[in-house]
Amino acid sequence: MQTIEPLIIKTYKAAVVLRNCNDGQIKKTLRDLADALEANASIILKANKKDVAKQDVNDPRVDRLLLNEQRIKNIANSIRKISKLPNPSNKILEKRKLYNGLLLEKMSVPLGVVGAVYESRPNVTFDIAALCLRSQNACLLKGSKEAEATNKAAIKIIHAVLKQNNINPDCVTLLPIEREVVQELFRATKYVDVIIPRGSDSLIQFVRKNSLVPVIETGAGVCHVYVESSAAIDKAVNIVVNAKTTRPAVCNSLDTIVVDEKIAKPFLDKLQPLFDKYPVEIFADDKSYKLLNGYKHLQHAKPEDFDREFLSLKCAVKVVKNIDEALIHIAQHSTKHSEAIVTENKKASERFLREVDAATVYANASTRFTDGEEFGLGAEIGISTQKLHARGPFALEKLVSEKWVVRGNGQVR
Repeated sequence: MQTIEPLIIKTYKAAVVLRNCNDGQIKKTLRDLADALEANASIILKANKKDVAKQDVNDPRVDRLLLNEQRIKNIANSIRKISKLPNPSNKILEKRKLYNGLLLEKMSVPLGVVGAVYESRPNVTFDIAALCLRSQNACLLKGSKEAEATNKAAIKIIHAVLKQNNINPDCVTLLPIEREVVQELFRATKYVDVIIPRGSDSLIQFVRKNSLVPVIETGAGVCHVYVESSAAIDKAVNIVVNAKTTRPAVCNSLDTIVVDEKIAKPFLDKLQPLFDKYPVEIFADDKSYKLLNGYKHLQHAKPEDFDREFLSLKCAVKVVKNIDEALIHIAQHSTKHSEAIVTENKKASERFLREVDAATVYANASTRFTDGEEFGLGAEIGISTQKLHARGPFALEKLVSEKWVVRGNGQVR
């Protein structure tokens, strides 16, 4: 296998040039990219069909890989929204004059070169390229073999649009699919400023353990919905069904239902027939197993089931005595992604929102809203579950660092 260092160096050099592009040029490039994506939808769909054909049709994660005309329109519209957002780079954050006459400015600046390692989802190729262009960052994209044909078709469209707008196409680079290339990416500390993994927990942990380049974690979510004793049953059922079934293969979908024992029976009685329609397989603790007796898709939960990100039509159920026990369970098993409470008790609601340590916490709403576009951020590279630099949807506003600019007139210290 050939070294990817020449590709990395080209991208590093292109990042410098990209910082000199004017705002209007970048905005136009993004609008043109959205138009080109829609105009070339048939090419993307043909490539995507090849990728999907290689997968197990029964694997629920195929939904992450699949593109259709509506999803392509959604990606294009997302790129247009990004083009309308203000560039977070080159903003003066602070300005002052020191006693010795030095003029100080603190400015936001692009991170530089952003490396992204991700699985399956070909929309991520467009999302990251658009976000990085808007913030004047170059990017190195390491997709997976599952989306190889789709990503190659995507990068051709991206490069063609960049050339049309006199922007160096090397500022968006698709790396080879071989897994070995990531080891070289991980060691490229001279040229790559940050690496962002997006995908399964195993991928994220692999990147964390092996990269010498700073890593921002995104993606893995073991998400809970706690149905507190005062919850309105219909509201709770609707939230849980939405959080589990709308797109079960994404990171903000529900994994564990935590339900107060005082409301467990009426809640689970009403939930069963709705879950049965999909059908959702339930891994139940001892108390909920008895209450769900007769449900067709029921299994006894093992301890490890409460730490699973199912990414499919499966979920665990845990019955608790009260909010204290619920908070303890969530703290033990959460990956700090998205957590929700359904309650009519304002005190319980505020306590949950205050005490639960997660990137996004909800009161009386589905966890499925944890998404850059839903939050009005255009799109996101992923959902950051750590606390350094960025947390929650890692979007345009976080693709910057800071630089101190000092102007003098011969001052010495």
